Amino acid sequence: MRNIRKSLLLLLFSIIFVASAITNTNAEWYDDQNSSENSEGFNVSELVLAGHDFFGTATEGLGTAVETVFSALGRPDGYIIGEEASGAIIAGLTYGEGTITTKNLGEEKIYWQGPSIGIDYGGDGSRVMFLIYNMDNINDVHKRFVGTNGTAYVVGGLGGSVYNRGGVTIATIKTGAGLRMGANIGYIKFSENPKWLPF
Repeated sequence: MRNIRKSLLLLLFSIIFVASAITNTNAEWYDDQNSSENSEGFNVSELVLAGHDFFGTATEGLGTAVETVFSALGRPDGYIIGEEASGAIIAGLTYGEGTITTKNLGEEKIYWQGPSIGIDYGGDGSRVMFLIYNMDNINDVHKRFVGTNGTAYVVGGLGGSVYNRGGVTIATIKTGAGLRMGANIGYIKFSENPKWLPF
């Protein structure tokens, strides 16, 4: 329950800060003013630059959301940038693909998929960034992670979730296109190759 409460609080703060960033003309989020014990991880500026072309006009909101995650979790050991599609009527499915990047282990293609169940309906297509914590090697991510989504997407909105397994934490930041509202609990499974079955 404590992990779920922490995940929901992190998501709530992310959405609040992202919403305020959309109307804020100051780009203070671009400066890395965050300190972390993980000095070898990625800083805010590196992540915003990495996502600049991919996220387009949502980059300012991305920077603010990254700062919010940093304040709770610190610098990530790696990140994934990619695209996903999902839909739900009570039960849902998500499929995505992207590239995982690390400081010392290079980068490689990665895929993810997973089911969810809860009070949730609609469909969305998202550009997404995953921030990965406590990762020793890329194989640490090729597993199934359980998380809680509490989202209310509108056209062009942002959302997020937090997943945990075996000490590894993955926080997501999404720009959505379409409509999906509700809250659900599910898991996401990462793999080296695309898979159609989400189980």
